[in-house]
Amino acid sequence: MMKDHISKFVELADDEYDEISHYFELIEVKKKHVLHEVNTICRHNYFVVKGCLRMFFVTENGAEQTTQFAIENWWLTDLFSFQRQTNSEFCIQAVETSKVMRLSKQEEDTLLKNHPVMEKYFRHVYQSAAAAAQLRVKFFRQYTREQLYIHFSEAFPEFNQRVPQYLVASYLGFTPEYLSEIRNRLAS
Repeated sequence: MMKDHISKFVELADDEYDEISHYFELIEVKKKHVLHEVNTICRHNYFVVKGCLRMFFVTENGAEQTTQFAIENWWLTDLFSFQRQTNSEFCIQAVETSKVMRLSKQEEDTLLKNHPVMEKYFRHVYQSAAAAAQLRVKFFRQYTREQLYIHFSEAFPEFNQRVPQYLVASYLGFTPEYLSEIRNRLAS
């Protein structure tokens, strides 16, 4: 699965992929397992093989605010903390029981040094993530709350099936009750 994802962006021979794969560690995590805690250095970048992860922070009033999800073939990390090896303001948690390939910062540095083709791969990954973040800011500023939910549901229909609605509400900046109101309005 990871090989297919890498091959979308760069050409790799089978033997080079075999070498590259040794930099990653496959882990399995249970639903609600926290892979990364707030106020610690984010030491890994996570590639989702199977399952779903989320990144969130806790607001001053104690509410969890989801900022990102990652499903199969998506990467997730607190990029600022990971790249600079500074304390993070975010948590990363499994939404579902998941299989994840994790890459430490040290292993990433060695990987990029020994396999320069992966620089190009990660450039594509990070550019895609930056573009998605730009669009999300635009949508949050341009759309009404109802339009925001409709857009999210149409762009990512799998999330409505897989992710609990309270987490969808958290991602969209709604309360679960408000999301329920929107869904009821749209259904009638």
